[in-house]
Amino acid sequence: MTDARTGVLAGLKVVVSAGPTFEDIDPVRFIGNRSSGKMGFAVAAAAAERGADVQLVAGPVALPTPPGVQRIDVRSAAQMHEAVLAALPCDIYIGAAAVADYTPREVAPGKLKKQVGQDTLTLELVRTPDILAEVAAHAARPRLVVGFAAETDRVEHYARGKLAAKRVDLIAANRVGVPGSGFESDDNALTIYWDGGERALGPAPKGELARDLLDVVGRRLTGGAPGHG
Repeated sequence: MTDARTGVLAGLKVVVSAGPTFEDIDPVRFIGNRSSGKMGFAVAAAAAERGADVQLVAGPVALPTPPGVQRIDVRSAAQMHEAVLAALPCDIYIGAAAVADYTPREVAPGKLKKQVGQDTLTLELVRTPDILAEVAAHAARPRLVVGFAAETDRVEHYARGKLAAKRVDLIAANRVGVPGSGFESDDNALTIYWDGGERALGPAPKGELARDLLDVVGRRLTGGAPGHG
C-alpha cells in the first residue's frame, strides 16, 4: 500500500520508538508498564508500506518485526534514549513508546532478599532522560516530531500541556484503563492535538489508526490542515 493521499513519506527517514522500558531493580525484578508496543509497531509498519526508510527502536516486547523495518531492541529508558539520538538525523520522529519516567538510582548486584522483621522496602528513583523533549530541541531536529500521551483522565488537558512543554508538532493522545482501548488491546482511539486544532481517530484497529495518523502527518508535512481530508 502506498500513501496515495499525501505521497510524501516515500524515501523519508522515519524513526519510531515503541513498547515499554524495563528499569532493573536487581537481576530478577524490574519496574515496567503494560505497554504492548502494538500501536508503535503498527505505525512503523504503515510507514514502511508507504515507502519510508523506517528505524524502529523497540522496548522489550514479543512482536514480530514489520516487513521492511530496521529494528533496534533496547530494554531501559537510558538505552532507548541512546538509540533514538543515534538514529538522528531523520525526517520524522514518532515517539510511541511508554518510557519510564523514573529508574532506580542503583541496581542491586544480587537478588534483594526479604529480611526478618522488615515490612517495607524503600527504593530511590531518579528521573530518566526526556527523549521526546530532547529530540524536539536537538540541533538535528526532525522536520516533524510526534509524541504520544496515554492518560487515565483529563486527556486533552495533559496532552496539550505535553504539546507545549516539549515543543513537539503533534500529540496523539488516548485514554487508558478502559476496556477495548489503550495498552494490550488490538483496538484503540486517538485524538491528535496540535497548536490550534485537534482531530479524533477511531475507535478502530491499531493498524487502521496508524494509517490515519500518517495521513495527518503527511498533511502537516505538506503544509495542509491536519484535520482536513
